[in-house]
Amino acid sequence: MAYTTVDDPSEYFHTQLYTGDAQSSKVITNDANAGDFKPDWLWIKERSSTSSHLLFDSTRGTNKKLTSNSSDSEETFAYLSSYDTDGFTIGTSDGAINDTQTYVAWQWKCNGGTTTTNDASATSVGTIDSVYQANTTAGFSIVTWTGTGSNGTIAHGLGVVPQIIISKSRGHGENWAVYHQNSNSTPEDYYLALDDTRAATDSAVVWNDTAPTSSVISIGTQDKINKSGSTHIAYCFNEIKGYSKFGSYTGNGNADGTFVYTGFKPAWLLVKRFDTSGNSWYLFDSARNEFNVVDNILRPNINNEELTDDTGTNLDFVSNGFKTRTTSADTNNSGGTFIYLAFAEHPFVSSKGVPTTAR
Repeated sequence: MAYTTVDDPSEYFHTQLYTGDAQSSKVITNDANAGDFKPDWLWIKERSSTSSHLLFDSTRGTNKKLTSNSSDSEETFAYLSSYDTDGFTIGTSDGAINDTQTYVAWQWKCNGGTTTTNDASATSVGTIDSVYQANTTAGFSIVTWTGTGSNGTIAHGLGVVPQIIISKSRGHGENWAVYHQNSNSTPEDYYLALDDTRAATDSAVVWNDTAPTSSVISIGTQDKINKSGSTHIAYCFNEIKGYSKFGSYTGNGNADGTFVYTGFKPAWLLVKRFDTSGNSWYLFDSARNEFNVVDNILRPNINNEELTDDTGTNLDFVSNGFKTRTTSADTNNSGGTFIYLAFAEHPFVSSKGVPTTAR
């Protein structure tokens, strides 16, 4: 369900490609079509060699790094120097500026790093104190809290029910925990892990078998989500017409694959088979794949270099969705069920109902 509309998705999401060099720091300026785009959630991956996915956000600051392909705790290091009005500046680490290597940086805008502190006892919203920054137009919030080890609820700031929650323990090593509205008929009973290939896993101690509401997310006693005294973070999303779509599809096992309607041409697409274990997450974008077939692929749970011309998992981006072009068990197994997260390059129809042309 969409709650509002976005006519220009580039105001809230941008993909930037760049090449490393031998400098001790490097300014990454976004392409002109991104406008003045200062990121709040920044996800960097080296494409041409093996290295971890590097995740930063403006709530935690510039020197705190998480990796999507690892259960490791948050690392403090000078990977990132600043979030800039038209991009970002890489610090001293060769993990994101290594000479001759190519990189991709996915960027989401939230609230410019401005946060709200929710004192649960004072506001009666939630039972665990939290700090969040939220952008309700883009349907995105970044939430941090300190675990209590007891079942509880946390304010997320969206004002509507989140359909995606991507959470990680910061203070200790634990798998990521992902909530997706379509991972089961009762998705609050299940979780996925961004850093591995497990299926949707039934667990009462992650989301406390309680669906999120328009004001709070529920967490159980599991250390990955609520270890006592440890810090945690969650990236929360709700669908926005013309900008984001979170859904599921069933594969047909045919090279003339399943078509999935999103209402826009995707700029960024994340796919995961969830009915069985052993299948990676697959990440596609229109910056690394300017034309169909979309076959340059990265996997968030693996630190490998980019797969190129990968006929096993390719697909097409079309003006109003995407279409799988393979028999692969990873993206189009016959009868297999898959979840996806998509952000728009351009909407198929504007908020005023006027047809638009995919770019």
